[in-house]
Amino acid sequence: MSGWIAVDWGTSRLRVWRMSDANDVLDAAESDDGISTLGGTGFEAALLALAGDWIEDPAPVVACGMIGSRQGWAETAYRPVPATPLGGPMTRVSGDRLSLAIIPGLSQAAPPDVMRGEETQIAGFLSLDDGFDGVLVLPGTHTKWVHVSAGEIVSFRSFMTGELFALLRTRSTLAPALGEQWSDAAFDEGVAEMISHPERLAAKLFGLRAGHLLEGPGPAAATLSGLLTGSEIAAAKSYWLGRRVVVLGDGQLTEGYTRALGAAGTPVESAPSSDITLAGLAAARGLET
Repeated sequence: MSGWIAVDWGTSRLRVWRMSDANDVLDAAESDDGISTLGGTGFEAALLALAGDWIEDPAPVVACGMIGSRQGWAETAYRPVPATPLGGPMTRVSGDRLSLAIIPGLSQAAPPDVMRGEETQIAGFLSLDDGFDGVLVLPGTHTKWVHVSAGEIVSFRSFMTGELFALLRTRSTLAPALGEQWSDAAFDEGVAEMISHPERLAAKLFGLRAGHLLEGPGPAAATLSGLLTGSEIAAAKSYWLGRRVVVLGDGQLTEGYTRALGAAGTPVESAPSSDITLAGLAAARGLET
């Protein structure tokens, strides 16, 4: 085949694009075959199930994300920061129909931290805004706050906010109180409380359960999301205070971070993550050719 295949392979989702040699998108597909679903096996079969019809000859593939983790197809070593988002050798996996190159993640010694996949999004963003100097926020299960200057990632910090929300919603004593009702006002109130008084988080969480018992159903899930997001914003103050801040992402989660940062009094921009992921994969492909 001419062209190549771009892959974003995360914990819960697998996304693939058929790309031309000029980096135009010719086709796209996705599935629930993230690495947590596959359990360490069946990676080639999962990829071919989506992209097999595009392949006539051994196909060049560039992949980012958790596919390069210890639980993925082939573990890819971390590159220490400060560093450019992309660089260093990719890990190679060869098959009868595929020639796969996996982008390495990044690591930080103090405080200890790691990322996989986000470095590709950051590279994509910088390919569109190469003079950026400031902080990029990448919301998700483990949200990243990344200080970028002179084309390099200087430092970063991860927050388990998304995972905490999921655990509290499904496996805690709060679960019966949360329900599906949403309120932007309740989210905003939770954010404001934590920005002002982050030390009250544990007490405010129990208050959600008590409120449900005494007052009945309400938008507790929105309040919980606001409390957790607000506590993260407060803890990340050293990153966003006085810097240009851009949130990379799509949908309600990105909107929530944008509004929360606005409530903290800092100007904030946003950029869609799907476009910048592809731009980063294309940049990585360019390093290979």
